[in-house]
Amino acid sequence: MRLFAPAQAPALDLVDIHGKPIAIGGNGRLTLLSFFRDAACPFCNFRIYELTHRHEELSALGLDIVAVFSASQAEVLRFAGHRPRPFPLAADPTSRAHEIYGIERSLWRKLKAIVTRVPTLIRGMRLVGLAGLNTSNLMPADFLIDPHGRIIDAYYGSDAGDRIPLERVERLLPREKIRRAA
Repeated sequence: MRLFAPAQAPALDLVDIHGKPIAIGGNGRLTLLSFFRDAACPFCNFRIYELTHRHEELSALGLDIVAVFSASQAEVLRFAGHRPRPFPLAADPTSRAHEIYGIERSLWRKLKAIVTRVPTLIRGMRLVGLAGLNTSNLMPADFLIDPHGRIIDAYYGSDAGDRIPLERVERLLPREKIRRAA
């Protein structure tokens, strides 16, 4: 079942791929909680690349990022975690966290992304190689969560490559942080 703003974000007991606990909220900052498909997903790895390159700027605006993959720790380490990331990556091999947040599955929407997002698919395939051809039908989703644990925005991908636009996230960040960063 999908979640919507301003619902309380369900608590998750997550650890990163290095065994450190992940806290969401409570530090006066907003959190972008991003749910990813398989660790070898080309669309997912390209988004991790984007988030990595925009992290410093987004962090200065008061945003923390947490990425949750429906994959084993070893798979996440092999693909998205093979390089140091400035934000935590979590493995959710049973997809339990994905289920709690109402993440959906769809073969049709996976195929739609393959056909309509060819440039992103190619960029992602450069990151993961042929392993990117063997992914599940899980869809992506992103949640912007305030410091009190409430969902400010819930974005369920319309296809396997659809993510919340970072411009939309920036519009929801506190205005005073944006003014100070400019």
